[in-house]
Amino acid sequence: MSNNSMFDLTGKVAAIIGGGSGIGRAVTIGAVGMGATVICLDVARDAAAAVAEHAGGATESGSIDITNVASVDQAFTEITAKHGHLDIVICTPSINVRKKILDYEDDDLARVLEVNIKGNFNVLRAAGRIMVAQRRGSIVLFSSIRSLVVEPGQSVYSATKAGILQLARGAACEFGPYGVRVNCVGPGVVETPLTAPIKANAAWYDAYAAKSALGRWAQPDEMVGPTLFLASDAASYVSGTILYADGGWLAQDGRFTPPGM
Repeated sequence: MSNNSMFDLTGKVAAIIGGGSGIGRAVTIGAVGMGATVICLDVARDAAAAVAEHAGGATESGSIDITNVASVDQAFTEITAKHGHLDIVICTPSINVRKKILDYEDDDLARVLEVNIKGNFNVLRAAGRIMVAQRRGSIVLFSSIRSLVVEPGQSVYSATKAGILQLARGAACEFGPYGVRVNCVGPGVVETPLTAPIKANAAWYDAYAAKSALGRWAQPDEMVGPTLFLASDAASYVSGTILYADGGWLAQDGRFTPPGM
């Protein structure tokens, strides 16, 4: 296998969930450029269709609600029936309710768990059933630096991101004997619709930028390489792990620089 062909997705059928915006949009466009047949899926059907039209190539679109088991099963069944196989599933969506624990309402907790844990589980299970049966495939879920570090107001979100990582690890163990790999991407701070409230506050935005070694936020396009690496044959012996794409956020311990350093 040549170095170029390791990353080539020609002949692969990829379902990218959350493809209508943010990281999912960037990954959809990137996967098309690497030769994949891409089905751009989103709870917002029109947004997915617009991205598919923009991406060109062998790109299709459809709607999916990851919190609804029937919706997930139907989307994957239709893809497999049409194309005969499903090689790659990438799931990007999550939500965050930024509140301290004592301020959290039951409905807040239910909303975050419904999307981040139940939704990712639904995708993992449905994709796993298909890929285990065909004895090949790659699943990439989206965790976060929050799987390891937390701040006030982020406890529930962080717990779900750690949970997503553990779901992926468990699935990697269970699906591995059938040739199916499962991994996570762990972004740092990325400019997406989810982080728009932070960007709107200059002091908050700048403080987050300063936390990373690179001193800036990531753009959605910068998540394409790590994600498609894990999806591709270049990562054929990579499973049950997380690739942090955080600009060095987790590498840095505090901000104090000793005199003379």
